[in-house]
Amino acid sequence: MPVNATSAAAPSPLLFAGFPASSWAFALRVWLAMLLALYVSFWLELESPSSSALTVAVLALPTRGQGMEKAGYRLLATAIGVAASIAIAGMFSQTDSLLLAVLGIWVGLCVYVAGMLDGNRAYAAALCCITVALIDIQQIDTPLQVVPTGVARGAAIGIGVLAVALVNEVLAAPNYHPVLASRIEALHRRVTDLAQDAEHASAPAAASLLHDIAAVRPEIASLATESSIGTARAEAARSALVDLVSALSLDRMLAVLPAPSPNTARLVAMSRSWLQTEISRKNAQVRSSLDALREGTRPYRAWRAPLYRSRRIAAETAARAAISFTLIAVFFVLTGWPSTELCLSLVAVIIGLSSTSPAPRTFTLVTMMAMPIACVLAGILKYVVFNGVSEFQLLAIGLAPVVIGFALLISLPSPMLSSLGRLVLVFTLAVLAPTNPQSYDPEVFLVTSLFACLSSVLVFTAQTLLPPLSGDRRVRLLLREAGSELSHLDSGRARDLAPEEAAFRDAARIDQILTANGSVLNGPITAKAMRCFDQAEALRRCRAELDRLTQGPLAHVAQDAREALAQRNGAAILAAAEALREAAARSNLSANSAIAVLIPASSAFAPLLSPNQGERP
Repeated sequence: MPVNATSAAAPSPLLFAGFPASSWAFALRVWLAMLLALYVSFWLELESPSSSALTVAVLALPTRGQGMEKAGYRLLATAIGVAASIAIAGMFSQTDSLLLAVLGIWVGLCVYVAGMLDGNRAYAAALCCITVALIDIQQIDTPLQVVPTGVARGAAIGIGVLAVALVNEVLAAPNYHPVLASRIEALHRRVTDLAQDAEHASAPAAASLLHDIAAVRPEIASLATESSIGTARAEAARSALVDLVSALSLDRMLAVLPAPSPNTARLVAMSRSWLQTEISRKNAQVRSSLDALREGTRPYRAWRAPLYRSRRIAAETAARAAISFTLIAVFFVLTGWPSTELCLSLVAVIIGLSSTSPAPRTFTLVTMMAMPIACVLAGILKYVVFNGVSEFQLLAIGLAPVVIGFALLISLPSPMLSSLGRLVLVFTLAVLAPTNPQSYDPEVFLVTSLFACLSSVLVFTAQTLLPPLSGDRRVRLLLREAGSELSHLDSGRARDLAPEEAAFRDAARIDQILTANGSVLNGPITAKAMRCFDQAEALRRCRAELDRLTQGPLAHVAQDAREALAQRNGAAILAAAEALREAAARSNLSANSAIAVLIPASSAFAPLLSPNQGERP
């Protein structure tokens, strides 16, 4: 059925005040979960009941699997952070200066680990930094309170997680796998359309598609927590993504086949036929994995979808984060201001969370906008709406407009508005700090608001004095690492990955190159990145096919082909393919697959016609 006919038949979503019914249902779940978390925390008389409400705000995600996956990492990171807080306070509590230096090192270490991970795993690494900051820094003058504070925070977070899980279950929060299956199916259509439309099958179009495919990877992990068959669905989704990248790389091999000449016509025809067959097989495997994803069964093969991360970029980002935190801590020591523990702990929170963003300074700017809004809203709630009341029913009614309103913002597809809504909701709850009974000391509130706003300003100032890695710097490092890996691809130090899995890892690097500049496609950079991608994929496929010929009468010809590949010489590779065809014909053996991948490899390593020509057709 045509796409336009399908779209016409699809019912339009029910809207209320400009938001679909699903967004209102999500906002209602967030509000109810927050009330449940606060009620249980008040009933148990926890030391920090606001942490349970903050947990609900952090876990405010539209589907069940996404919320539960993040909840699991939040619990794990909290446990690690509490243990680290106890250890750090126990060893360095007697020397404030040394304690601050150790905390700076811990911030840098957590930021480094976050830089080596993605999705909620990166968030968990950042949360280890945040937990230590909220416990050790705020108890810097009372180290004996570190253990009770850590236990109280862990208990409050556990209650928040249970509240979210219960409300999502009772109110039947939607599953994520239908949404993910639709996204992967749309990506599959784009891959097939790009293969059929040679005019748009350029390096920028292919790079953009690889970026979108790799961007789905962090979301797959949430399927495992969605249901008892979630692990099978996660494997099916990963297999579909890996096969999508493989199909795209084969499409590009087909597109760069040289024009047939009297000497190469047979080779080109053989390669074209094999590539077309292989592309059809990969497309069938993608459809099979999509069916397995929807049905909750195991895929035909559980591919790994490895993540590429630059250790150099992670290390430089971590060093900047540690230095920024240390400089701000030194600033507070020099000024001698009292009650700066809250501000310094929020500094660590902002640094940790910004490390999970591709643009740390942009995140800090959004935080600078969100913090004053949150302080004003917290003041209105405390001194206008509540105004001295302590009844839980009035607390529930007063929180409803704020929580539901910002939950609606979180549900928007705009990353900026969604991020702003989540940050304002989290900071509003942090400044309001609901307790039982509620505190209404205006002096405490003003000091808290002042230091909360000051924390984001100080982080932005530190990032101005010591800017985060620029997009151009990231791109240069990623391209340099891609070239280095390409030059050592034949040295035997390659990863133990199948060609399809290695191609997905390279696609993840393409994703980071594009993300470094805000997904803005730069022609020469994109062309260079895609050329490295094409060459690496051609080398891996050639090596895999030639390895099958190591035994038998074609072994010496296969070795000659490997040497031609090592030279990165297109003409020598083409000659090796012809020699392999002749040897196979004499021996009455088949080497069609090896020959088929050698031909596009000869084009991938052909010299460029001009300095600006870097993209493939």
